[in-house]
Amino acid sequence: MRDGWRAIRGLSAERMVDMEPLVTEENTAAKNLKSALDGVHLAGVPGVFAEIRAGERIWRGAAGVADLETGRPVEAGMRQRVGSITKTSVSAAVLRQVEEGRLGLDAPIGDYLPQLVPGERGRTITVRMLLNHTSGLAEYLPYAFPSLKELAPGSLDDNRFRRFRPVELIAMGVGAPATGEPGSTPGIYSNTNYLLLGELLEHLTGTPAEEHISRAVIDPAGLASTGFPAGPPIVGPHPRMYEALFGAIDPPRDYSVYNMSWVMTGAGLISTVADLNRFYRKLLDGEIVKPSSLAEMQRLVPVIAQDGRTIDYGLGLYKTEIPGHGTFWGHDGTVWGALTMSWISADGGRQFSAAMNLVRWRKPDAEGAPHPIDDALATLKHQALCGPA
Repeated sequence: MRDGWRAIRGLSAERMVDMEPLVTEENTAAKNLKSALDGVHLAGVPGVFAEIRAGERIWRGAAGVADLETGRPVEAGMRQRVGSITKTSVSAAVLRQVEEGRLGLDAPIGDYLPQLVPGERGRTITVRMLLNHTSGLAEYLPYAFPSLKELAPGSLDDNRFRRFRPVELIAMGVGAPATGEPGSTPGIYSNTNYLLLGELLEHLTGTPAEEHISRAVIDPAGLASTGFPAGPPIVGPHPRMYEALFGAIDPPRDYSVYNMSWVMTGAGLISTVADLNRFYRKLLDGEIVKPSSLAEMQRLVPVIAQDGRTIDYGLGLYKTEIPGHGTFWGHDGTVWGALTMSWISADGGRQFSAAMNLVRWRKPDAEGAPHPIDDALATLKHQALCGPA
């Protein structure tokens, strides 16, 4: 089946096998979820897929196509570049180093990486400030991809197979004008922070950051379909990824084959919606970091996101409130051509992870006007997290 509720009583999530649907297609909840997912596709997204958990029940669905040229359908178990959701895994790996006494959360980054953040800034910016984006370090992306300043796609094509070194990108961000004083709020979201955290993990462990994060966080959590890419292609079934760049690329262009060295510990992970739900459930259950570390991850400050929103951000984790339905924790993320989101209720009883193969569909001259995709996504999110179980 491409979608439907499944019973998992008596089975762990990783041992779930195909079974008869717990309820029929006549079930209102299942029909509403399928309708909401179809709505995102009909609003203009080539392909979208999701997994929703409510207690012991799971619903997985997919709508649309993975490939516009061939019409190959998208499937709910496909792998996806999950963008900045990567930051939660990086944060967890850093906090495990804190738990082991190898790192101080409020220690200056200059104590560990003085060559990358020298002088007074290195003595003032702490590890915590990197994790919650209050370091004042600028985003390096406009310097690594200069055509973005004009909303032009040239740099995206020029850098498709370029191998960036993290220290090269970090130098761009550190060398750019500061976005604020270290520790001041609101913070400014910046991938420079998380590339520095990757270098910090390598410094502390003597192991490449991606390898250490896999060993310390991803593998113990049983995320069999999650990992950092070894090269430009995605290994395993996956959708093509269509980037619109706010209307500058028309029709949207496929960037599914791409060297992710431009953002590896900031947004490089590949995963599935099932693995994302598993990861955040284990995180809130205290199985990835200790409860004291989770409490640190949930200490919030205001941060201005890259799309201009002000979000309540912790340490690689942020919060969203749905009036009348409570608090949800998680992260979302984009890379060229892909958007992914993953949310879990504060009590762990409801989860929603979704992936799409189109991003940045809104044109600049349409700012303020409603877009059908935005409306359809809002409907899907509300139905997944707040609708009947």
